[in-house]
Amino acid sequence: MYDCIGDVHGCYEECVQLLTALGYEWEMELPRHPKGRLPVFVGDITDRGPASVKMIQLVTRLVEAKLGLYVPGNHCDKLYRYMLGRNVQIKHGLETTVAELDALERREYKRISHAFKTLYETSPLYLMLDEGKLIVAHAGIKERDIGKPMNKRIKTFVLYGDITGDTDFEGRPIRLDWAKKYHGESWIVYGHTPVHEPRIAFHSINIDTGCVFGGKLTAWRYPEMEIVSVPSTQPYLAEKFSRFD
Repeated sequence: MYDCIGDVHGCYEECVQLLTALGYEWEMELPRHPKGRLPVFVGDITDRGPASVKMIQLVTRLVEAKLGLYVPGNHCDKLYRYMLGRNVQIKHGLETTVAELDALERREYKRISHAFKTLYETSPLYLMLDEGKLIVAHAGIKERDIGKPMNKRIKTFVLYGDITGDTDFEGRPIRLDWAKKYHGESWIVYGHTPVHEPRIAFHSINIDTGCVFGGKLTAWRYPEMEIVSVPSTQPYLAEKFSRFD
């Protein structure tokens, strides 16, 4: 039994509220479900929001204790490359996480950095759960690529979606609506593209309801296929939500 949680983006307080609403009980500063359910984080746990370090601490501890699952998103990938010392641009939300990290004592910074790098390196780019009936991928995945060995093309799709290589007038990557063409039997749960309400297309569901942009934080319960959401405390930014219907 799984509770898939959409893009948190540093909204730690809303994440705590959502886990509580889902029936998790906090023991030793970790949420545990009395019925053994597992939270599954659909990537992008950091950046833009006010508490990315707390989200790193929560998710790394949950995964380490085998009390939760996680797949990385594009923001996670960029933060990982930053922590490796790669030349990445500190913008589009990364600047908020970097500011939090820079405010830490050096020993704590090293500990947090090591924990996140370990999390990223040991987590699959997408999850196949319940004998493949449930697929969790940050930006989605094409049906033909499920179960295939990872390559650069699949990694790019899983992290960024069906991008064209072009950008819109605001400089954002143009993404195609891959979910409308998906007709597989497995349920694909993804995020990455903020929508006002969870968007179901065939056997896929987008659960990034734009918490960091003033929407809400959403979980999709499997196998019940129930949606649970909590409201955001962040300012509402209408322009950040997708135009997909």
